[in-house]
Amino acid sequence: MASVSAAYTPESEPQSTQPKWFTQAWLEPRFVVVTLICILLSVAGERLLWPEWLILIFNVTSYAAGGIFGLKGALESLRERRIDVDMLMILAAVGAAVVDQWHEGAILLFLFSLSNVLQDYAIGRSRQAIRGLMKLYPAEAHVRREGRIETVTLNQIQLGDIVLIEPGERIPVDGLVQSGRSSVDQSPITGESMPVEKMTGDKVFAGTLNGQGALDVEATQAASDTTLARIIKMVEEAQDSKAPTERFLEKFEQYYALLILGGVGLFIILPPALGLVDFQTNFYRAMVLMTVASPCALVISTPAAFISAIAAGARSGVLFKGGAYLEGMAAIKAVAFDKTGTLTRGRPAVTDVVSCCELKEEELLRVAAAVESRSEHPLAKAIVRAAEERGLSIGDVEQFEAVPGLGIESQVGGRSVRLGSIKYLEVRNPLPERLAEPYYRLESEGKTVIGVVREGQCEGCGACEQGQQAMDWMGLVAMADELRPEAPAIIRSLREAGIQKIAMLTGDNHRVADAIARKVGVDVVYADLLPDEKVKALKELEAEVGPVAMVGDGVNDAPGLATASIGIAMGAAGTDVALETADVVLMGDRLELIPEAIRLSRRARRIVWQNIAFAIGVIIVLIIGAFAVNLPLPLGVLGHEGSTVIVVLNSLIRLLLWPEIHRRMQPVVAA
Repeated sequence: MASVSAAYTPESEPQSTQPKWFTQAWLEPRFVVVTLICILLSVAGERLLWPEWLILIFNVTSYAAGGIFGLKGALESLRERRIDVDMLMILAAVGAAVVDQWHEGAILLFLFSLSNVLQDYAIGRSRQAIRGLMKLYPAEAHVRREGRIETVTLNQIQLGDIVLIEPGERIPVDGLVQSGRSSVDQSPITGESMPVEKMTGDKVFAGTLNGQGALDVEATQAASDTTLARIIKMVEEAQDSKAPTERFLEKFEQYYALLILGGVGLFIILPPALGLVDFQTNFYRAMVLMTVASPCALVISTPAAFISAIAAGARSGVLFKGGAYLEGMAAIKAVAFDKTGTLTRGRPAVTDVVSCCELKEEELLRVAAAVESRSEHPLAKAIVRAAEERGLSIGDVEQFEAVPGLGIESQVGGRSVRLGSIKYLEVRNPLPERLAEPYYRLESEGKTVIGVVREGQCEGCGACEQGQQAMDWMGLVAMADELRPEAPAIIRSLREAGIQKIAMLTGDNHRVADAIARKVGVDVVYADLLPDEKVKALKELEAEVGPVAMVGDGVNDAPGLATASIGIAMGAAGTDVALETADVVLMGDRLELIPEAIRLSRRARRIVWQNIAFAIGVIIVLIIGAFAVNLPLPLGVLGHEGSTVIVVLNSLIRLLLWPEIHRRMQPVVAA
């Protein structure tokens, strides 16, 4: 894929140098109307015995209006040494005129051009669904510079500028909240259905909608390199890329068109030469044959479905980088998850608080949080966060001394407190029997356990034999990487979607990995892995089961994402590595999008093959009709062009406009 650095902004939106009224998109629908009017006037002229020269003008005009863009496309293909459907249609229309069947030829060009207009409209709807994201940019922004507030265009915003976001405004750039608090609707970027609370230090994205609060945001990306701009660029490139089936059909079209021309040429010459039929009648039937045998519907069947599916996925937060990856996703047999940051949240959380003797858990957690409030360690933050979530008041720490790699010695409320690993604390305070069992149990579950002892803790409690010691055990606090609550439901959903094997890859030890695996229900665990060992595990899994999708956070999992049959970057809003490395990008931390992306790709593949079967069936029926019942050219054209429109609408309605997609792409409630 091309680099996303040259991304779109409203100011960089490509502008045509031609006037709007001179573009094909504007002219072709109007030429279709002109063609129809000239056909009707020609028919009326013959009935009303108008002058032949006037009728000829109407006929020629109908040909010119109906065939100009087809002729243009045919000539462009010839310059590239290709023969396409446009050439077949133009030759058939010219052939009809040669045998004085102007009306049939004009009807052919009318329906052919009308079909192209309808196709362009239908596929344009897919592209507009993505291009409509451009409307998420505000027209201008308010920036604070040197104490003054200036109104600037987006391209005038500089890195480090403080952008003022009023309630109800769209955020113009990616940045970090410097002050203020508000809820932000970021569904266009991450697909999240509910607004997200934002406060100082949080990241915000261009194109998202601010709620009721005011925010001051420091710009961290240029307007040309925001997440929204990169999404637009990436999806447009994805829609222009081709799936293997599509590439095959394009090659097939070339050989098929040559076969049709050769066959029609022989059909024009041989029957009259053998005296089986007169030339004019036979020539007319040859034009019918060339028309009905043209592979319009067959060629458009694949891109129409894949473009619609890419657009449908993008609107829900799933970005396929091209038709090849959309098609490849449908063939996935196994899914391998990275553990940290994917099945888990990537941060520790307090899971158990075990107090000793008659001490309340809240007191143990309050003291532990007070000691840890001075530390920046992730485990310390987890304990402080747990205390705050329970509404506990954290006392002041009078003394604080860290023992690197072991623990902390401090004083809280006038009493000495030690906190740290069990081995560190047991040197002075043997672990009491009543804490030993929960300690070994929590360790076996793969959790990190710390202990807390306090001066005079057990004096006079009578519950154990610690009272004679200066420092006595308060209890244990256990922590583990926080499992995503929806993870088990997603694993079940993947099985329901037909995934044969689900694996977990992690650099953690087997004890921690097995504990997570039991909770989520994966089939196989690969633990103690370095990045290159994850690649080896993926290759083993693919050799055993078949195509494998790797799901990771897009940073340390880059080798695995690049190696897997399909790499899926999880929660990649604003992550450059994910946008570059993965084949499929989930723009929010929403695991439920993975089984839905698989279902969407499989649905697109089914629709492609339905379209192909329908297109081939129509061609066969029309060819038989051309020989068996002397099918007239207007009916042949109607069947041919009608099948083309049907396959496009089948893709558009059942993929892009299918409301079930958007309903099912809502968050899954974990059971």
